Amino acid sequence: MKRSDMPHPDRVTFIQANLPVSPVPAIPEILLHAAGPASGLWRLAGREEADPAPYWAYPWAGGAVLARHLLDRPEVVAGRRVLDLGAGSGLVAIAAAKAGAAAVTAVDVDANAIAAIGLNAAINGVDIVAVAADIIEAPPPEETDLLVVGDLFYDHALALRAMAFLRRCQSAGIEVLIGDPERAYLPQAQLKRIATHAVADFGAGSSGGTVQAGVFSLADNTEWRD
Repeated sequence: MKRSDMPHPDRVTFIQANLPVSPVPAIPEILLHAAGPASGLWRLAGREEADPAPYWAYPWAGGAVLARHLLDRPEVVAGRRVLDLGAGSGLVAIAAAKAGAAAVTAVDVDANAIAAIGLNAAINGVDIVAVAADIIEAPPPEETDLLVVGDLFYDHALALRAMAFLRRCQSAGIEVLIGDPERAYLPQAQLKRIATHAVADFGAGSSGGTVQAGVFSLADNTEWRD
């Protein structure tokens, strides 16, 4: 029986013991700790309504398509300062580092994700600065050339906040790339499709198949359309 008063385990120790390392589907160059049916993730993730859902522990198509794109097109990030927003497991940040980014920062609101990013970066032999913060109401990040964001358009309110932030970043001269399998709240009228890849998506259920996910940039001079 799950007891609400049980203390949370040490994040790093729990991830190492319960989330085995395996190659990312369609991205064998990258290894990640990933949750499975027997991971007991509830012990780490928290049980209060305000606790972040453990999205970081699973592969999602938006991050996967960005990672695949950056590894296939290293010139997109080579020598640039990259920030991965809503970084989750750190998949996109790791891909950027492997592709030759000068510096990579991974930002997520979930402290468990930050622990996972540190472990996953070490496994893949890259250096990433991981920061636990919600920055989408803040000014555009300094010392950033490229902002990458995967799978952040699954909720209407969050999508509105995220898009406003991405527009501010664009106005500040930061290039923005979005990865998404065209979920309901992706503002496609404001975007330009750059690439499409078939990638695995935990959100697709247990079929084990792939989805067609896109890499998008921000279009110019457009407004939000519901």
